[in-house]
Amino acid sequence: MLDARTPLKKARSDVIADQLEEAVITGEIAAGSRLDENSLAVQFQVSRTPVREALRILCGRGLAEREAFKGVIVTQISTERIDEMFEAMAELEATCGRLSSQRMTMRERAELEAMHREMNGLAQDGDHVGYNAVNTEFHSLLFQGCHNRDLISAAQTLRLKLAPFRKYQLKDVGRLKRSCDEHQQIVDAVLEQDAKAAENALRRHLVSAAQEVLVRRQQQKVKTIQDNDPLDNKEAHDDAG
Repeated sequence: MLDARTPLKKARSDVIADQLEEAVITGEIAAGSRLDENSLAVQFQVSRTPVREALRILCGRGLAEREAFKGVIVTQISTERIDEMFEAMAELEATCGRLSSQRMTMRERAELEAMHREMNGLAQDGDHVGYNAVNTEFHSLLFQGCHNRDLISAAQTLRLKLAPFRKYQLKDVGRLKRSCDEHQQIVDAVLEQDAKAAENALRRHLVSAAQEVLVRRQQQKVKTIQDNDPLDNKEAHDDAG
């Protein structure tokens, strides 16, 4: 019998989806590539069922789409598209934060502060997986705290689309520390019931996250080019010498 205190292992489909989404975001799997169920099942040494579910997850996150007669195709994720999504998320979160600073209950405020303390510890340990999990709860609580069902629904829907990018940028230890510092400003504003400060802090927080994603993507593209073209690297090295 399972111990109630022991967390369940992540489903195989989720593990596969996580690996595929990072490969798509970094450009390791290029836009326009076909994600073949049979090939992926062999690669991950699983049946087609978890692969099929993983591809469904990717499509739901907007990283791939199912096309007639072609199958599942990786979508084009441009810098402009990332900008648009983060901009929309920044405005939604800023609005939720402004309202939450005024509407959150004492219990919700205490829970927000407790989550922030927990994330500080996770950041110090460099636990980006644990940090991302609590970070999702932290922002969800900010949505819930506005006590407006339509805003909550819109924010959660867009957050699902951005989840892979937000998780990706948190893999850098330095980013974890910066994220904690930005969260401190958000928590302080909410606890002080300063609506304008909460709104501005959340908007800055999303802008910072977007910048981190774009910088990491560019660095990964350069690395991929260098790894795939050793001859050019040697020539570049010779020229430099």
